[in-house]
Amino acid sequence: MPKVLIADELSPAAVQVFRHRGLDVDEKIGLKPKELREIIGEYDGLAVRSATKVTPEVIAVARKLKVVGRAGIGIDNIDLKAATAAGICVMNTPFGNSITTAEHAIAMMMALARHIPQADRSTHAGKWEKSKFIGVELYAKTLGLIGCGNIGSIVADRAQGLKMKVVAYDPFLSPDRAVDLGVEKVELDELYSRADFISLHTPLTDQTRAMINKEALAKCQPGVRIINCARGGLIVEEDLRAALDSGQVGGAALDVFSEEPATSNVLFNHPHVVTTPHLGASSTEAQLNVALQVAEQMSDFLLHGAVTNALNMPSVTVEEAPRLRPYLKLAEQLGSFAGQVTEDPIKRIVVEYEGHAAALNIKPLTGTILQAVLRNSLDNVNMINAAHIAKERDIQVSEMRTEREGDYHTLIRLTVETDHFTRDLAGTLFAEKRPRLVQIKGINVDAELGPHMLYVTNEDKPGMIGNLGKTLGDSGINIATFALGRSAPGQDAIALIEIDGAIPVPVLEKVRTLPNVRQAKALVF
Repeated sequence: MPKVLIADELSPAAVQVFRHRGLDVDEKIGLKPKELREIIGEYDGLAVRSATKVTPEVIAVARKLKVVGRAGIGIDNIDLKAATAAGICVMNTPFGNSITTAEHAIAMMMALARHIPQADRSTHAGKWEKSKFIGVELYAKTLGLIGCGNIGSIVADRAQGLKMKVVAYDPFLSPDRAVDLGVEKVELDELYSRADFISLHTPLTDQTRAMINKEALAKCQPGVRIINCARGGLIVEEDLRAALDSGQVGGAALDVFSEEPATSNVLFNHPHVVTTPHLGASSTEAQLNVALQVAEQMSDFLLHGAVTNALNMPSVTVEEAPRLRPYLKLAEQLGSFAGQVTEDPIKRIVVEYEGHAAALNIKPLTGTILQAVLRNSLDNVNMINAAHIAKERDIQVSEMRTEREGDYHTLIRLTVETDHFTRDLAGTLFAEKRPRLVQIKGINVDAELGPHMLYVTNEDKPGMIGNLGKTLGDSGINIATFALGRSAPGQDAIALIEIDGAIPVPVLEKVRTLPNVRQAKALVF
C-alpha cells in the first residue's frame, strides 16, 4: 500500500480522500528540515503547501519517493531540478485557487486606488482625514496584465466588469485567445507606457525574475500603481522603493515578497504601499479545492499511473492509463532491447508512431522508451528524468507521427544512432494487448519477448539453425520459442530465441564461436 506524508496544513478532506482511495497517510505538520530528512525515506508521496522546503538534501534521502504534490500553484519551495533528476514527479493544483487569487488581486487594486488600509488605520486612531486619502477611480483606467493565463484571464474579466481597459503581455497568449478574452495583446514596453495599473500574474522563472526593476519602472507612466499577487521575486524591491519615494510609482499593493515569511522588508511602512501576508489563495473555498485536488492527483498517480498537472512529466489521464498500458509495455521492450544491444555512446534517438499509435498521448511512451534505452548504462533512470538525462548527455531525441496505417494497424519504430552504426527496430500489438517485435535492422521477424532471450546475428548459411539448437541442447538449455528473419537468401540473418532461464556465460561464448555467427547477446526483459 503506498504511503503518503502530509507535511503542511491541508483541509481534513485531503486525508479522507487518501484513506478512501486505500492509501496509508500520516500528518506531520511543522517538521524541521532534519526531522523531514529522517523520515521521508518511508514515503511514496509527499503533500505540501508553501512552508515545507523540498530541498536537494531531502530528495537525496527520499529513497521511495515517487511524487510530490503541491496544494497550490507555486513550487518555489520544491527543487524541481533535483526532483526531476531523481525521477520524482512534481505536480501542483493550478486551478483550485485561481478565482480566489484573482479576486484578491482585484481587492488589492481597489484598496490601493482608495487608500483603504491607510484610511482605516487613521479612522481607528480617531482622526477624520478626508482630504488626505483622496483616491482615483478604476473606471476607464488601463490595467496592464503581465501574464494572462488561468488567474490573469479571470482578473481581466473582473476588471472589464469594472469598465477598465485591459492590455496584456503574455508570450503564450494567442491572438484568438486575446480576442476571446476581450483584451489587447501588447509588447511589454507598450504595456509599461500605457498602463495606469499593472498586475503581475506570471510564474517566477529565469526570464521573469527581477523583471520589475528600475529600468522597467522608468518606462512606466508617472504615478503608475503596481499590484503583485504572484511571486515576490518578480520585483526588485529596492528599485520599487526608490520609485515610490520619487513619485514615479504612485503606489504598490503586495501580497508576496522576495523572502517569506516577510517579517521585515524595505517596502514596509511606506505610506503608499498596501501589504498582505501571501493571502492570495487563502479562502475557505480555495483551501478545500486545492486539498481535494492534490489528494486526488497523488492517489491517481500512485495507484493507477495517471498524471495530472505535473511540472516535469507529460499528463496521463485515468481514462488514458488503461489504454496506454500495453503500449507502455511495448515501448519498454523496444527501448530495453535497443539499450542492451547498443554498446557505443548514443548520439540520437528517433521514435516513430504509425497508425493507431500515432493518435495516442505519445509523450509517456517516448519517456518510457528513453528510460529503457538509458537504463542499460545508467542507474536511477525512469520516465520522469529520462529526457533530462538524455539532454545532459547531448542525445538528440525526435518524435514523429504518421497516422496512416502501413503493414500493421499500429506500430512503434525506434532508431538509435551512434558514431559507428544506426540500428532500428519496430514493434506492434497483437490482439491490442500483446507486444510483438516485427522488425530488427530492416529484417522482418515475428517474436514475443520473454524474460530471457538470446539474440543472434549471423550469415544466412545452411546448418546454422541446427548448430545453434544443438549447442543449446547439449548444454541443457530448453528453447521456448524460436523466431528467424533474413534480409535475403545467403545474406544477413537474425534469430531471437526465448529460453527458460539465464544462459550461462560459457554457453554464450560457445554460441559466439559457431560458424557464421557475428554477434550473440543474452537479453533480459
